[in-house]
Amino acid sequence: MNDTQDVPPAVNPQPVPDVPPAKKEKKEDSFPVFLIKLVLVVAIFRSFIFAPFNIPSESMLPRLENGDYLLAAKWPFGFSKYSLPFSAPLIPGRLIANQPTRGDVVIFKAPPGNDVDYIKRVIGLPGDTVQMTGGTLHLNGKIVPKQRVADFVIPVTPNTDCLSPEFAATEKDGTATCHYPQYRETLPEGRSYNVLDLGYRPQDDTAAIVVPEGQMFLMGDNRDNSMDSRFPAVEGGGIGLVPQENLVGRATIMMWSTDGSANWFLPWTWFTAARWNRIGGTF
Repeated sequence: MNDTQDVPPAVNPQPVPDVPPAKKEKKEDSFPVFLIKLVLVVAIFRSFIFAPFNIPSESMLPRLENGDYLLAAKWPFGFSKYSLPFSAPLIPGRLIANQPTRGDVVIFKAPPGNDVDYIKRVIGLPGDTVQMTGGTLHLNGKIVPKQRVADFVIPVTPNTDCLSPEFAATEKDGTATCHYPQYRETLPEGRSYNVLDLGYRPQDDTAAIVVPEGQMFLMGDNRDNSMDSRFPAVEGGGIGLVPQENLVGRATIMMWSTDGSANWFLPWTWFTAARWNRIGGTF
């Protein structure tokens, strides 16, 4: 008789599969953190790519009207402290500096205070001699051609009134408008744009000015209603010659325009006040 008991065969243990550690759930940012990130993104975009600007006057008629809102490209001329919000002094001098070209419509900080955004057209660059004679622009001793074209007509709105009664008119449908004498001016490089000439003004005759290195001679297209480089730099007045380091950006595209008749409490007026035909125009 076999004294031994039957022993069940040994069972080989099955390998335990490797189980990846559970992924930690991504912690959502708190609202304050999200808000800080959003502010940083907007600040970077406005400082180095595009920034919105509004037109508060008629010094750049006929191209720009009071109530226009445009986007300015921030990179074409490089970056300085004036590129940053509140002109924060974080950028020494001007980085990746580029000079504008004649005819550019530029946004800049106006001297002497350098704290207010202005918009004008570049007329003279370093080495250029600029002079107005009898309302005609002379550049480096040569007349800049100016050809008479059809009057510029703009409706009277809360944003626009005629400079004087002689320019006021009433259209056949009863619309009150302003009619301004308009000319097509062409720079030596062939770049053309329209300007207004409302008749003789003292600023139609100026001394010849040679633009120094690093500066610009700027003018408004509404030649008789623009405090520009023809006038000495005075707070709230003329701007004199403007340092290129004061450049903020170059006008690129019209993103909105309103005639000023909108009422925040009447939503439909937000649309009726829009000047739809001006939106999307480029410079």
